[in-house]
Amino acid sequence: MKIVADHDRCRGAGQCVFSAPDLFDQSDEDGTVIVLDDHPPPESHARARRAARLCPNSVIRIIENPEPAHP
Repeated sequence: MKIVADHDRCRGAGQCVFSAPDLFDQSDEDGTVIVLDDHPPPESHARARRAARLCPNSVIRIIENPEPAHP
């Protein structure tokens, strides 16, 4: 899993932080989303999906099977 957030569309509602504080934070400057762990461990996947569903601006995207990085 990979978490991607569109900072330009984020309005700082904070639902992601309430849903998964281990995965998300908010910028002190403008309140927009900060992804703390963009490749979370399996035990955090359900919380990441929930945060994406609850985002009122739909700025969090979950990529279930990301392509592996190439060296």
